[in-house]
Amino acid sequence: MGPAADRGVIEWLPWGGEAFRRARTEGRPILLSVVTGWAPGCAEMDRCCYADARTVEAINASVVPVRVDADQRPDVADRYDLGGLPTTAFLTAAGELLGGGTFVSSERLCAALAKLADHADRFLAAPRHPLSETCTNGVIDDSTLEAAVYATHDAEHGGFGGAPKFPLTAPIRLAIDLHVERGAPAMLECATRTLDAIGWGSLYDDPGGGFFRCSSAADWSDPQRQKLLSVNAALLEIFVHAGQMLEQDRWLQRAADVVAYLNDALPSPAGWPVAEGVDSSARFCDGNAQAVSAMLHAAAVTQDDRIGRRVLEVLERVLLATYKPGHGVAHSARGVRGLLTDQIAMAAANLDAWDATGNVVYRMMAEELMHYTLRTMWDDESGALFDRDTSGDPAEPLPQTVKPFVLNSEAAVILHRLAQATNDAMFARRAAEIIDALAPTALRHGAIAAHYLLARRAVLR
Repeated sequence: MGPAADRGVIEWLPWGGEAFRRARTEGRPILLSVVTGWAPGCAEMDRCCYADARTVEAINASVVPVRVDADQRPDVADRYDLGGLPTTAFLTAAGELLGGGTFVSSERLCAALAKLADHADRFLAAPRHPLSETCTNGVIDDSTLEAAVYATHDAEHGGFGGAPKFPLTAPIRLAIDLHVERGAPAMLECATRTLDAIGWGSLYDDPGGGFFRCSSAADWSDPQRQKLLSVNAALLEIFVHAGQMLEQDRWLQRAADVVAYLNDALPSPAGWPVAEGVDSSARFCDGNAQAVSAMLHAAAVTQDDRIGRRVLEVLERVLLATYKPGHGVAHSARGVRGLLTDQIAMAAANLDAWDATGNVVYRMMAEELMHYTLRTMWDDESGALFDRDTSGDPAEPLPQTVKPFVLNSEAAVILHRLAQATNDAMFARRAAEIIDALAPTALRHGAIAAHYLLARRAVLR
């Protein structure tokens, strides 16, 4: 142990090969703490648990402590997500998840550490089991998938699932599209009730503008008051789409309110922070690209060229800071390179910029990003995309076995758009292969399967 341990503080190591080598050498498990600067539970756990002298002593004596910022490393956060932030996970020296939870008290953490000490033989040479989902056989038809998507629809309060309730937008978009296509009253009611509950309930911050992250109660009350860029971008997108497709001025007005909020929250053309009030110079590629796409769609519907000009500057600034020819975009100017989330969001934003301006350079950038993605993340054995560049740092401890369901659904749509834009059959083929690869697991995703159904409708119809 180093001098930090002697002072009674935790020697947090960064995520990387050194921490896992130490775990193997010392025969200890990894204690993985995944945190953010905007989730209050993370600061509270630091104050109540990780500052407790007995807990600090137990951690320094029995595990290799690793801390990860979920915003800096969304791939790590997604792989070990145990239901929220903070995430407190125990891993083997091979990256295997042994167990864990979210907020953990000092008493529970010390008890878990003591229990782990009784099974130390599990931490040295545990084989890496694939973290990707086990597939079932067969392709599920659209009607069965639609039933699974809307099985958890809350007909009384709107939205999907119970508490905490998150503003899921893909099921709303699917409901709107199904109603427009079929004249389905139940789908119209689902979309209307949900949009109105989100837009005119506690989730929207009337005095300050913008949407909160989620609500603690199923009736949308008691919001968790963090305002994330990704949440506001997604909700702007759905209110624009709903207002346009269903010709409802109130939804377009709420979209205009979100545009105003995002404009006010944009400190400079360098891009948006990950959340309101977060003191960080990092501007993350995926969140900013999502916001650019949503703002461009809003600009097209409202015919407000001023919105478009400003966000195109954001797009170009973020690209300048993160893009490396032949190596895609990094997560931020000094962030990790080669994450699927960044390539997909940035390719989509560039296609949207091409649609808005006709400037072929944007289309070429989208092509370049997807060529890089297919070259470095494609699974030749069973199709679809891994969540990060598989040709990256050999010291990276993450196993290359995760193929994110939502990101692959979004990738299929981007590839389909590129195939139409470039007449390149390779893009079309890969899009169809992703749809085939995701089909056997789609049913188990519930409301989230709406992402897949939207992609399948776009690619195969």
